Amino acid sequence: MKVLVINAGSSSIKYQFLISETGEVLAKGGAERIGLDDAFIIHSKSGPEKVKIEVDLPNHKEAVEKVLEILTSTEYGVISSMMEIDAVGHRVVHGGEKFSHSAIITPSVKATIRVCIALAPLHNPANMTGIEACEAAMPGVPQVAVFDTAFHQTMPPAAYMYALPYELYEEYRIRRYGFHGTSHGYVAQRCADILGRPIEDLKIVTCHLGNGSSIAAVKNGKCIDTSMGLTPLAGICMGTRCGDIDPAIVTFIMEKEGLDMKGIDALMNKKSGVLGVSGVSSDFRDLYAAADSGNDRAKMAIDMFIYQCKKYIGAYAAAMGGIDAVVFTAGVGENNDDIREKAVEGLAFMGIQIDKEKNRGLRGTEANVSAPASTAQVLVIPTNEELAIARETEKVVKLLHEST
Repeated sequence: MKVLVINAGSSSIKYQFLISETGEVLAKGGAERIGLDDAFIIHSKSGPEKVKIEVDLPNHKEAVEKVLEILTSTEYGVISSMMEIDAVGHRVVHGGEKFSHSAIITPSVKATIRVCIALAPLHNPANMTGIEACEAAMPGVPQVAVFDTAFHQTMPPAAYMYALPYELYEEYRIRRYGFHGTSHGYVAQRCADILGRPIEDLKIVTCHLGNGSSIAAVKNGKCIDTSMGLTPLAGICMGTRCGDIDPAIVTFIMEKEGLDMKGIDALMNKKSGVLGVSGVSSDFRDLYAAADSGNDRAKMAIDMFIYQCKKYIGAYAAAMGGIDAVVFTAGVGENNDDIREKAVEGLAFMGIQIDKEKNRGLRGTEANVSAPASTAQVLVIPTNEELAIARETEKVVKLLHEST
């Protein structure tokens, strides 16, 4: 099945056009600066060569139309007409409690996505804009919503509830939801495939480490806990997000710094994390360069990130009653050998040992970097959320056809 995967942001649309069965990427790119001056589309076919196409993109609908025009053009295209697009898969950040699986997009599904805007005000509106733009540009083509939160809906109440008055949960559905679910689900299944064991028999800790980072406990193929919470702010410290802090700090800073709600939200989401601690950057490459030059705050930020990763690995092994594998994925997890090594350092008592030589210099490559004596495997698995979304889309569309 030829699936167009759409990830819509407030002023951008990332896309990938691929064959879901084989994973072959026919084309990919992104429309940037939608609604702004100097808009452009970066497009590439199956190879690494990219082309920048400067074009007026006043809104998301016209951006989608331009992407479709490029995909079918004689110069840049990979298909002869839009009739070859079998379905569109949309990344939707928040599905609330309603969706534990991907869903064909209907008016009622869109209504629920809108309800969840309160839980993801920065993401769901853009996701909805992308959906409606594709519906307008491709009438009759099946549209599927793939939710970041869906994979985590198997968490038990003991893991997802907060110790707040229960009425707040009943009224506002305040609870832990978790994010990066498409990535966690993909690498957990890929881990099982690599080990040649049924995922139903495994206890896996998946570490999605990037500018936004989250860790999940996957027991017998189901998520039983994850580090992010009601929003993506919770969990380990990240590029610019503070992660878990004493809640009383919020009101303390607001009072001392004279901040309103928007001010404290911006501070915790955009000015904190390893950027806030180091004062250097949210990019770990910059942090390592600064630390190597003697910047103690940069080193402290790195150490904090690693320490918190290690704590979650240990906690989730305890929650699952053991551990068979630790998986590192996403930009930092796939490319930073020092963080991988130190995040599992000292965990030999749990059966986790990394082979430093196998791990050293490994970047963006699928590999088992466990030491021979390790009873729990340590794997590096590049995430492929687009392929996961495409395959979810294929599954939903096939079920729809079978039921009609």
